[in-house]
Amino acid sequence: MTPITDKDKAILNTIQLDFPIDARPYRVLAQTLGLCENDIMDRIRAMKEKQLIRRIGGNFSPDRLGYYSTLCTAKVPEKKIDLFTRTVNAYPGVTHNYMREHAFNIWFTFIAPSRDLIAKNLDEISRKTGVSPILNLPATRVFKISANFKL
Repeated sequence: MTPITDKDKAILNTIQLDFPIDARPYRVLAQTLGLCENDIMDRIRAMKEKQLIRRIGGNFSPDRLGYYSTLCTAKVPEKKIDLFTRTVNAYPGVTHNYMREHAFNIWFTFIAPSRDLIAKNLDEISRKTGVSPILNLPATRVFKISANFKL
């Protein structure tokens, strides 16, 4: 994989915390970062293609919208990590997906309009990947933290 450039790091650090709410957000980012608008758009497009960025969008409090949130984890054999993470990431309700050094090595959050839909989707992921079980650890008490990663 190509190393992340200093310009890409600056873009990632900025958009994690302060994505402009503007008709031309990339122009605002360009002005903030001292780059040109087309360069910002090209760099973000390239980072999406490299899967450094999966999604750019607003984050909302699921419970306030009548949705349910759960933390999920699975023991994924190394040879299945790529398949498993690609499969998980294909679901629009997945907001985070990351690896940890632990027997349960893949963790992700899943948001959906019902607990039943989450369970159905987890069963589907298990069938598609052959990974079982996938632990479903629904939130019982919510603590909101800022999940940003300084590069």
